[in-house]
Amino acid sequence: MPINTDPKLIAGNSNKPLANAIARRMSMHRGQAVKPVDTRVERFNDGEIFVEVFENVRGEDMFIIQSTSNPANDNLMELLIMTDALRRSSAARITAVIPYFGYARQDRRTKARTPISAKLVANLIAEAGVERVLTMDLHAAQIQGFFDLPVDNLYASPIFALDILHHFKDMEDVMVVSPDVGGVARARELAQRIKAPLSIVDKRREKAGEVAEMTVIGDVKGKRCIIVDDICDTAGTLCKAAEVLMAAGATEVHSYITHGVLSGPAVERITNSVMKSLVITDSIEPTKEVKACKNIRIVPTAPMFAQAILNISGGMSVSSLFDNETLEPIYESLYPSN
Repeated sequence: MPINTDPKLIAGNSNKPLANAIARRMSMHRGQAVKPVDTRVERFNDGEIFVEVFENVRGEDMFIIQSTSNPANDNLMELLIMTDALRRSSAARITAVIPYFGYARQDRRTKARTPISAKLVANLIAEAGVERVLTMDLHAAQIQGFFDLPVDNLYASPIFALDILHHFKDMEDVMVVSPDVGGVARARELAQRIKAPLSIVDKRREKAGEVAEMTVIGDVKGKRCIIVDDICDTAGTLCKAAEVLMAAGATEVHSYITHGVLSGPAVERITNSVMKSLVITDSIEPTKEVKACKNIRIVPTAPMFAQAILNISGGMSVSSLFDNETLEPIYESLYPSN
């Protein structure tokens, strides 16, 4: 079946503001109005999810925008059922745009008789009929290999680099910090982009969610430290890392986290933390508490996702969005050049 060249968006309930922002950004690029396809996504009294698409999608290049964030299971089922509805409506191609890929932290067996849930979710998505996945900052790079279909993994570090260079005018005393050994590659990439040194906070866990000991590797005395990570859940580890850095002589601590899960006491901890600021993306729709928190700032991902969708639909490179020369014009209104 031939594919109509113009991409069409369809949005689940997980992050409607992001879906609408992506549509507005695509409207700017194309010079004509782009709106998500008119769809009804609702629940029966027993919690079953029902989807109805009110527009013709036969032969269309469809992009489902749906993060599998809290409530993760409901949002995942929405994605699967929307995919099935589009497949049965003869859509030519279905791409799942998953800004935050839930279950990504279960990417390996940590103990005997435990699942690899990220692989299971990948199988479900592929079996439902998705032909391509577009996501951002997967918790583990190997998750791309869990899919037997193309996966485009965007990175928040180019956006963070633009934001840091815009807000931190003097970069002489800035140091990038990885909150654990596993995140060194992510922190190193950002450090190279802003030409800053790198430090590591080595942490030892006694059990999930609790950190027994932290040690700073590197000299952070007199430095403005920027902690970089992909996920902030309850913020316990992040706030403790900030305290350890301040105790080691750092003058300020800021954090740049891609996915602000921010569950439980996270907002309260961040509010009372020694951290001067926490910057997150809108890959997960922020709650009212997150929006009201004075030391949390949100940077948009819609410009990058909109351009990635247009590139995929047009058969162009997505990796070009990792280059500053390509990304800066997309974010020019937010970070104007001096």
